[in-house]
Amino acid sequence: MAAKKYTSYAEIDKDLEILKLEKEISYQKLVLELKETKEQFTPRGIVKQFLGSYQSILSESFTSIITMAIPHLIGWLLKRKKTD
Repeated sequence: MAAKKYTSYAEIDKDLEILKLEKEISYQKLVLELKETKEQFTPRGIVKQFLGSYQSILSESFTSIITMAIPHLIGWLLKRKKTD
């Protein structure tokens, strides 16, 4: 990377302010990621991760069970109404 040539102290100050803000943003991201990592290792976080990983599997299974159960339920209700 070529060295930038400045024509005034105002340009230098502007770039220093930008670098300072970028540094603060990076620091805050690091703090947030550290906090999220700590939360993942609490009992609640571990359970949340466990359930989250099985959520798609459970939701697909639930959908297929409901899809199979509805026709049987309707048939059972129709038979019950005929006998009453």
